[in-house]
Amino acid sequence: MSAAATTTTETVADRGTDPFLKVDDLRVQFPTEDGVVSAVDGVSFSVQKGKTLAIVGESGSGKSVTSQAIMGLINRKSATMTGEVRLDGEELVSARPEQVRSLRGKRMAMIFQDPLSSLHPFYSIGKQLSEAIRVHQDVSKSAALKQSMEMLARVGIPNPERRVQDYPHNLSGGMRQRVMIAMALLNDPELLIADEPTTALDVTVQAQIMRLLEDLQGETGMGLILITHDLGVVNEVADRVAVMYAGKIVETGVIDEVFTRPAHPYTEGLMASIPQAEAKKGRLRPIRGVPPNLAAIPSGCSFHPRCPRARTGAVAEPGRDCVTDVPALREAAAGRRAACHYSEEVLGG
Repeated sequence: MSAAATTTTETVADRGTDPFLKVDDLRVQFPTEDGVVSAVDGVSFSVQKGKTLAIVGESGSGKSVTSQAIMGLINRKSATMTGEVRLDGEELVSARPEQVRSLRGKRMAMIFQDPLSSLHPFYSIGKQLSEAIRVHQDVSKSAALKQSMEMLARVGIPNPERRVQDYPHNLSGGMRQRVMIAMALLNDPELLIADEPTTALDVTVQAQIMRLLEDLQGETGMGLILITHDLGVVNEVADRVAVMYAGKIVETGVIDEVFTRPAHPYTEGLMASIPQAEAKKGRLRPIRGVPPNLAAIPSGCSFHPRCPRARTGAVAEPGRDCVTDVPALREAAAGRRAACHYSEEVLGG
């Protein structure tokens, strides 16, 4: 099986149409005093219009750096980025910075995880939204302000005529997040990346934000990448999931199948650590150990120091030593891929 065949999240059914976004062997490295940090290490996936891909994993797994690389927000003076990112066939990794800037906010947009730090504290909400419109559209200030108020109403903010005069600190966390969603959607992007969109919000507001994203996607038909470490928020909205660990994708598949029958021990551990309503007694089963230092990723399978199923030496099968042999992202079941030497056993329970 070719390397390309082992690193894509597409199923046979997906191959009939070209994906709007296609990421192929994306790598991002940062030189540091401790060595080279491989924040993203050979990541590949695709997203269709109207579909949602959830990228999940612990903090430090490479999720946010992946999204920043897609959006062209990696500083090339302090990082090395290789591979391909194709947006509707247009390659972005090798593109000129101004070419990527022309697409950012128009054909692709991003919701950042901290709206308070993403919004400028010295400018009103209306001024910031209007500026985002006029960067890509040749309209007057009054027309841009009118569009801004319409979008605020669309994302569920009451009294938009008054809210455009407010400053970020005047709004609650949920309202600021809605403003960020409004800003991202102002120019009708065809791809939206939501990076931890419900962080620091209470459970009720989390549900409202996720329902809003789902409704807006239904209205616009945009592709959506949802990046999170909270598995609970994606179960109802995502079509497919890519699980990341130590800069790599270690499992992909339809979200219901991955969540109910994991094919990788890391995914298995993530699912076991989620509180269950019916489990009134007993303790959660956290994944032992800590995520690896990305400047000194373990040999073989990067998860092996934490994996209860790891095999090495005489107990490992030839070419499948978890400590020395790097597992490829390969087909583990129909429509499922996992980077584990023993994924069939994991699937078997």
